[in-house]
Amino acid sequence: MEQYDGDGDYMQQEDDWDRDLLLDPAWEKQQRKTFTAWCNSHLRKAGTQIENIEEDFRDGLKLMLLLEVISGERLAKPERGKMRVHKISNVNKALDFIASKGVKLVSIGAEEIVDGNAKMTLGMIWTIIRFAIQDISVAETSAKEGLLLWCQRKTAPYKNVNIQNFHISWKDGLGFCALIHRHRPELIDYGKLRKDDPMTNLNTAFDVAEKYLDIPKMLDAEDIVGTARPDEKAIMTYVSSFYHAFSGAQKAETAANRICKVLAVNQENEQLMEDYEKLASDLLEWIRRTVPWLENRMPENTMQAMQQKLEDFRDYRRLHKPPKVQEKCQLEINFNTLQTKLRLSNRPAFMPSEGKMVSDINKAWGNLEGAEKGYEEWLLNEIRRLERLDHLAEKFRQKAAIHEAWTEGKEDLLQNRDYETASLSEIKALLKKHEAFESDLAAHQDRVEQIAAIAQELNELDYYDSPSVNARCQRICDQWDALGALTQKRNEALQRTEKLLETIDQLYLEFAKRAAPFNNWMEGAMEDLQDTFIVHTIEEIQGLSTAHEQFKSTLPDADKERQAILGIHNEIAKIVQTYHVNMAGSNPYTTINPQEINTKWDKVRQLVPQRDQALIEEHARQQNNERLRRQFANQANVIGPWIQTKMEEIGRISIEMHGTLEDQLHHLRQYEKSIVNYKPKIDQLEGDHQLIQEALIFDNKHTNYTMEHIRVGWEQLLTTIARTINEIENQILTRDAKGISQEQLNEFRASFNHFDRVST
Repeated sequence: MEQYDGDGDYMQQEDDWDRDLLLDPAWEKQQRKTFTAWCNSHLRKAGTQIENIEEDFRDGLKLMLLLEVISGERLAKPERGKMRVHKISNVNKALDFIASKGVKLVSIGAEEIVDGNAKMTLGMIWTIIRFAIQDISVAETSAKEGLLLWCQRKTAPYKNVNIQNFHISWKDGLGFCALIHRHRPELIDYGKLRKDDPMTNLNTAFDVAEKYLDIPKMLDAEDIVGTARPDEKAIMTYVSSFYHAFSGAQKAETAANRICKVLAVNQENEQLMEDYEKLASDLLEWIRRTVPWLENRMPENTMQAMQQKLEDFRDYRRLHKPPKVQEKCQLEINFNTLQTKLRLSNRPAFMPSEGKMVSDINKAWGNLEGAEKGYEEWLLNEIRRLERLDHLAEKFRQKAAIHEAWTEGKEDLLQNRDYETASLSEIKALLKKHEAFESDLAAHQDRVEQIAAIAQELNELDYYDSPSVNARCQRICDQWDALGALTQKRNEALQRTEKLLETIDQLYLEFAKRAAPFNNWMEGAMEDLQDTFIVHTIEEIQGLSTAHEQFKSTLPDADKERQAILGIHNEIAKIVQTYHVNMAGSNPYTTINPQEINTKWDKVRQLVPQRDQALIEEHARQQNNERLRRQFANQANVIGPWIQTKMEEIGRISIEMHGTLEDQLHHLRQYEKSIVNYKPKIDQLEGDHQLIQEALIFDNKHTNYTMEHIRVGWEQLLTTIARTINEIENQILTRDAKGISQEQLNEFRASFNHFDRVST
């Protein structure tokens, strides 16, 4: 086994095979794949191949054939029996042949190979590979070192390529690509390769090698990139194929010359080979052209085209395929005949051109049969599918057209912002209308789902015009989603507007309920404050002042009520401003507005001090009137009794008649003088009365005397005293004229007074 020491140096330990496999089971997978491909690259020259490396070599027959192809020598005749002993005998013949070539076999026995021991079988194949590449020698080095040196020399001019081993140096794929480009530059555009894209590099190298260099694909790119360290035996085996492909050109030319000589000697065999090649080429070409036609399951868009396909297939089965079956049988007969002739003439077995082996033709024919299988059933199914598709497509178009006609104008309707200027009653009507639309929208949900289901079925049935169907269905679904979103948005807007308008309506109503009585109160207050008052007593003005003070005490509560009413209006304004409500009209419940309330409130506040001043002035006036009343009453209550007293005194004087007439006259004149001297008091009272009249005082509770009474009494007093004095004077004149004595006169007067009292 070879071990990597970390510095690019290797230690040869070729014989430690089991330990090598146990170290990394992933390497066994790589070796199995590489060794199988390598064996088949040689076995195909004998017209055969292997599928399972540990199973197909168990009887020793293909193992011996492999060694014959590699060495170009004949081994001992194999045993054709099926028993274990026959198989062990064949494997031993192969192992003995390997040992006869100087190749050392360690711990590899025929029994392990016959028993299908995978590790022993892989170890044996590796020994055969070493045997096959032992002729590689560059600058007198061993096979492995010579192969490594050859790779280094060939890839030296290429950047990013540094071949130091047979594992990690090949992971990026550039080494394989460089080897191909160095010998066949027309096959690879090396300048476009990138070191950071190993998968592309490896796949490019392997595909080109298989297609143009006759090097079978021994590894997958994933096998190399997917492991930390690829198996160096697998890499070395793969690289050796490149070495032989490029360095063996001269040997191939020599072999071709020898074949030409053999062909010149044996024209019959040559003709058979040419016939085989031509027949194989024609048959493979027909298969190559026919398989894509059978594999083409691309459906047609019309029923007529599909029916033509069915007719073409039936012509193929009836007319075209039967002759090719005969050609295939003839080809196999020619191949077996040719191989027999070559074996009898001790010539190497015939190796058809690449891809033209019997196995290749059988494989291609199998592909043909596989492609043909189910083709007619597919055609019939396609015809039935087209019938259903036509029906579904028409159904889709009808439903889509109906739905599109229904949705026309719906988006504009849902985007209408008519609710912004609507009243509450109009909003409620819009909500009812929108509820009806939502019901209509829900009813159309089934049609949309049917349209989508039909579109899905058309897709599943591969309808040729599915893109336009999908596009139309997508437009319908997108529009449906948009309608749903717009419906929800409009519903939310209507409900939000309804709630806002209901709130505003309630606030309007509350404003109206509170504003009306408050407005009436202010109007009543203004009326009362401006009401003229007529009072005659200080008690009355005091009553008005008390009532006014009580009214003023209610003003703070009234102002709170005003603020509350204005607060309702401010709340409405705040809602309108915050939510951008477009109010249509004013408060429907009242014509009273905040400006009117504030104007009247200011008027009330203005009238209050005016009323205060008026009451103060009236109170002062009533106080002055009261003073005038008391002043008049104080004098009248003295003058009235005085006049009464004087009237009584005059009456007594006229009745009693003491002394002479002259004495009485003198006494009365003295009395008259005292009365006349009382006149200033009467005048003063007249002055007070004038003031009372000017003050429009019509009553006086402090006296029962009015100025009229005083005047009448005063005039009666003056008249009485004057009449009495006049009577005395007349008596004196009568006395003096008649000569009546004083006694007679007194008696006469007494009689007169008596009758006067009786008559009164």
